[in-house]
Amino acid sequence: MARSSDETLASFTYLLGLLADSTRLRLVLLLANRERNVTSLCEELKMAQPSVSHHLGLLRMNRLILGKRKGKNVIYSLAPNIKAAGGKLKISLPPYSVTVDR
Repeated sequence: MARSSDETLASFTYLLGLLADSTRLRLVLLLANRERNVTSLCEELKMAQPSVSHHLGLLRMNRLILGKRKGKNVIYSLAPNIKAAGGKLKISLPPYSVTVDR
C-alpha cells in the first residue's frame, strides 16, 4: 500500500514541478478563461510558436490539457481534472489537489 501512496505523491510532485514553470502556468491560466488555438496563445504570451507548442505538448502529455482538431487548427482546453470557477483553479490528482487563486 505504501508503494502506491509513494507513486501518487511522486506524480503529484511532478505535476507541481510542471506548473512551477511560469510559461506553463500562464498557459493553464489562459485556458481557464476559454479554449484557444496555438496562434492565440502565442499572441497572448508574446512568444514564438515552437516554444509555446513545446510547453503545450508537455501539458498535454501529462493530461493537464486536451487538444482537439478543428479543421487545420488544434483547439486546446483544460482537462477534466482541472476546474476553474470563482477566480480559482483547482487541479486534482486524487488524493491530492492544489488550488490557485487567479
